[in-house]
Amino acid sequence: MSPAESSNSPAPGPVVSLRHGTYEDAQALFSGTLFVAMALMLFNQAGLLIGSTAGMAFLLHYVTDISFGKLFFVVNLPFYWFAWTRMGREFTLKTFICVALLSLLTELFPHVMQVSYINPLFASLLGGLLLGTGCLFLARHRSSLGGATIVSLYMQNRYGVRAGKVQLAIDCVVLLLALFVVPLERVFYSVLAAVVMGVFLWISHRPGRYVGG
Repeated sequence: MSPAESSNSPAPGPVVSLRHGTYEDAQALFSGTLFVAMALMLFNQAGLLIGSTAGMAFLLHYVTDISFGKLFFVVNLPFYWFAWTRMGREFTLKTFICVALLSLLTELFPHVMQVSYINPLFASLLGGLLLGTGCLFLARHRSSLGGATIVSLYMQNRYGVRAGKVQLAIDCVVLLLALFVVPLERVFYSVLAAVVMGVFLWISHRPGRYVGG
C-alpha cells in the first residue's frame, strides 16, 4: 500500500460495547458456575479449602457436617444487600441465580461424578484455574458467586483496583482461619489454589479490556 493510499484509509472507529443476549448470558453463567462446581468437587476430594464465602461454607461443612451447598447459599445471603445497592439489580439477580445453581450442582455432583484419588498439588493447580475461568465467565456477564467476588468487582469498577488483587487478599485472610481446622499441608495447597486463581483473574480481567455488557 502506497503512502497516499495509507493516508486516505479511514481511521478506525470507536469500539462499540455490545450487550449480551439472553442466550449468551445463560450459557456463560451456566458454564462458569459448572467450572466452579467442578473445582469445589476437586477441593472437597483433596481436603482443600477456598477463600471468600465458599471458604467459610467449607469450614462450617467440616465442623458441622452440614452439606456445603446449603451452607454456601445461606452464607451468601447478607452480601445481596451490598450487591443490590452498589452493583445494581441485574448484577444482584444474576448473582443470586448463580449462587443457587452452584448450591444445586454441588449437591448433585456426588451422584453423577466421583474421583477416587487426586493429588492435592494437582487439585490446587487445576482447581485454581477452573475457579479463575469460571469467575471470569461470570464477571464478563455481570455476575458473580457472591461474597468476596462482589467486593472485588466493586473495587475494580469503582476504584480501578484489579479484582484479582482484592480477591487474592481476601481469600488468603479466610484461608488463614483454616489453620484451626485442617492440617497445615492442606492449608498450603489451599493458599496455592487461591494464588493461582487470583493471578489468573489479575492478568485476565482488566478494566476496559472487555467491552461486552
